[in-house]
Amino acid sequence: MTSIKIYQVDAFTDQLFGGNPAAVCPLDKWLPDAVMQNIAAENNLSETAFFVPTSSDNTYELRWFTPTVEIDLCGHATLATAHVIFIEMSPMKQEINFQTKKAGELIVYRQKENDLYTLDFPARPATKVDLPTGMLSALQSEKAPIGVYKARDYLLVYENEADVKQLSPNFTALSKIDDAFAVIVTAPGDEVDFVSRFFAPNAGVPEDPVCGSAHCTLTPFWSERLGKNQLHAYQISARKGELWLEYKDDRVLLSGKAVTYLKGEINI
Repeated sequence: MTSIKIYQVDAFTDQLFGGNPAAVCPLDKWLPDAVMQNIAAENNLSETAFFVPTSSDNTYELRWFTPTVEIDLCGHATLATAHVIFIEMSPMKQEINFQTKKAGELIVYRQKENDLYTLDFPARPATKVDLPTGMLSALQSEKAPIGVYKARDYLLVYENEADVKQLSPNFTALSKIDDAFAVIVTAPGDEVDFVSRFFAPNAGVPEDPVCGSAHCTLTPFWSERLGKNQLHAYQISARKGELWLEYKDDRVLLSGKAVTYLKGEINI
């Protein structure tokens, strides 16, 4: 029997039971893919992150799994992984490099003075498209979006924050719209620059509490719409998350906080 450390971290929040929980498993070497997928399914969180140190200082290989699939990019689980390394393993470090299979190199910086972690991610600008058949009824929306766009995910823009809050999707119906990874819904915020929600039933995540990778699309969109590069956002799920964002060339800098909820061991 092998014991593997596991941490559970609430990301994009400074409050326990807020933000988005992610499991983080440090490894000495990669486990078989099926084992990592089973661990993610057993954890039943939106993402479980696994990382392995490389021969280079401050550099780690990183992978992310939902309960059903491995994914190409995950913001909150990257933030959670960096939090574990900075707090539990290498408190003197100020920068970490993650090597990923599909998203390339991701850098996370630690800002000790304000407890923020900053993730340097690729931007994913969206282009205007038609509203997919069945989308409006699947979202059970009282209003139609005022704009529809697509990158990796569909991006539906609403008039105000209340329109986003009132959505109560039929996830079975939403999962039938399978030509995108997920659906982002967004609007101008009452207290911040913009708000959003994120639905990914095809990936085993009906509603993700706070999705960092979604903000790789949201940030360039709202930066252009609002005419500024630095933005403040809430993801208005039941758990709520807070992000500080900067659009810089073809990159998005996502900053947020994190808090450790659980430390334990997995026996396999």
